[in-house]
This record gives sequence, C-alpha cells and structure tokens, in this order.
Amino acid sequence: MAAVDVIGLIDKYYPEASSLKEILLIHSRQVAEKALWIADRHPELALDRTFLYEAAMLHDIGIFRTYAPGIHCYGTYPYLCHGYLGADLMREEELPRHALVCERHTGTGISLRAIEEGKLPLPRRDMLPVTLEEQVICFADKFYSKNHLDEAKSVAKARSSIEAYGAEGVARFDAWCAEFL
Repeated sequence: MAAVDVIGLIDKYYPEASSLKEILLIHSRQVAEKALWIADRHPELALDRTFLYEAAMLHDIGIFRTYAPGIHCYGTYPYLCHGYLGADLMREEELPRHALVCERHTGTGISLRAIEEGKLPLPRRDMLPVTLEEQVICFADKFYSKNHLDEAKSVAKARSSIEAYGAEGVARFDAWCAEFL
C-alpha cells in the first residue's frame, strides 16, 4: 500500500494558512514524534511505523468542524465530536484504518457505556482504541495540548488531565505507561 500524502490531505481540509492549521500541524507532529519514539523503544511490538506517522498526523483532522475558539475552531459541533468527524473524512478518503484512529483517540477512548451514561453527543458505539497502533497514538496524544504547544506534559500531568473522566480511563493510561514507556 502506498504511503498517504498526509500534508496533501491536511491542505485539502485546511487550504489556507491559518492559526488553526499551524496548531494542527505542530500538535500532530508532536504526537507523531512521540508515537515513533515509542515504536523505536519497543521493537518487540512490531508497530507499523509508516501507519503510526500517517495516522498520528491525521488523528485531529476533524477539529475544523468543531467549536473551540481557544484554538481557532469555529465549526458547529462540540469539540468532543472531532474524532468521529475526522473519521468520517478519512472514510470518504478511503482510509478506514486512519479513520479508526481518529474516532478512537479522544481521551483514552470512549466506551459505549460512557457515551450512553454521559448522554454524550457521539454515535452510539464503542470508540476505544483496539490495535497497538491506535493505542500508541491515543497514548502519545495525551502528552500534548493544542493550547500549550511549547510544552510536553509529564506523565503525572497527562494522568491528571485524564482523572476527571473516570477510573476506567486512568486504568487504561496506567497500563499504557507500563507497556510503552
């Protein structure tokens, strides 16, 4: 399978130079670098490095459709929806594996139970990372904020940002720390 032109796809959905596009590119590169660092650190996991890079670069492609003025997003959907909105774009591009990363990277993933109990504005299905590549990208994403592009979070700070969403997500994050760090 040929490599995906990730910059070309980003340019397609973010055609103009803008603060949002710059934020997306910086954040996506940070996540990609961390994911590849994990792959290099753990050759025994036999991670697909090309896919890791591509999917990390595209994991947040749906943010432009959401409303998050702090990062220059002026769409109509709640920010929480950016994952499945990006997944829809990737499915239109015939990139189903990349779509799953988009859909499953929010938080430490979101279970159907959490969606239903929280009455979240998301499709009614599990959105938990399944493959190792999905898990690595989801994990790497927790160390970088689009609001503070100049700093990587420590493990403690990344864990703290997840705690507000419940013990299930913290347990997943802790397991990933043990496996990937």
